[in-house]
Amino acid sequence: MATKAKSKANDPGSGWRGRLTRTLAGGLKERAQLLELLREATKRGLLDADAMAMVEGALTMAELQARDVMVARAGMVCIRRDDPLARILPAVIDSGHSRFPVVDGDRDDVVGILLAKDLLRAAGSGTAKFDMREFLRPVVFVPEAKRLDVLLKEFRGTRNHMAIVIDEYGGVAGLVTIEDVIEQIIGEIDDEFDIEDDQNIRGEAEGQFLVRGATRISEFNEHFGTTFNDAEFDTVAGLVMQQLGRVPRRGESVVIGTFEFRVLRTDRRRIDSLRVTPVRTAPTAA
Repeated sequence: MATKAKSKANDPGSGWRGRLTRTLAGGLKERAQLLELLREATKRGLLDADAMAMVEGALTMAELQARDVMVARAGMVCIRRDDPLARILPAVIDSGHSRFPVVDGDRDDVVGILLAKDLLRAAGSGTAKFDMREFLRPVVFVPEAKRLDVLLKEFRGTRNHMAIVIDEYGGVAGLVTIEDVIEQIIGEIDDEFDIEDDQNIRGEAEGQFLVRGATRISEFNEHFGTTFNDAEFDTVAGLVMQQLGRVPRRGESVVIGTFEFRVLRTDRRRIDSLRVTPVRTAPTAA
């Protein structure tokens, strides 16, 4: 009996391997079935946890649309087509982005995309006159309901890294980049806005600070000499979300007390990092 039981346990047709084989052979009816089997394989050490996270991200991406990951219209850093180079350069340097929608008038009239590397080439050429038309790249428009897996395929095929998201009336709803899409699969990509693991608050030039969203209110108060109340929330992210009443989009900002909090990195559940800038308040009239 013991020998028969052991033989059955070693039978490749039994256990999770057998279920996986039968499930794949019979055709998957639900994505949840596949995820359940893969999670079991991860628990058994047959699939790396990071690889499993990527699989889940890839499967989830097919359910997401451009509206789910886009930078909202209010958070877009735009360049006006008629602005002089002296006005454009500071905006580009301050934002730290590599691509910018160029508008003619308001944000519903996007006429092209400007790459920071092209702008630097223009600034370094020493030409007396800057003509934006010479540096504009074509703009790609996608609907809010565009599936992310389809969008990623189009990004790769056309080599575009940014698309303008439009609503059902043709108005600009926001923008989405290839990084926004890829991060749904592999997680957040480190960039200049990421804060070192051993610090929650990092000083920048001109009195600005990078602050991790998970920074405790008590630590923030101690660092800046503020008196924000931590009775209702424990972190800076909680403070900002409480003020807005929701999880903000990347690029959104809010003034609380004597500080402006601008969101640098976020997802649909939490704020990862912010840029904090002291704001000057007008003197009170006597």
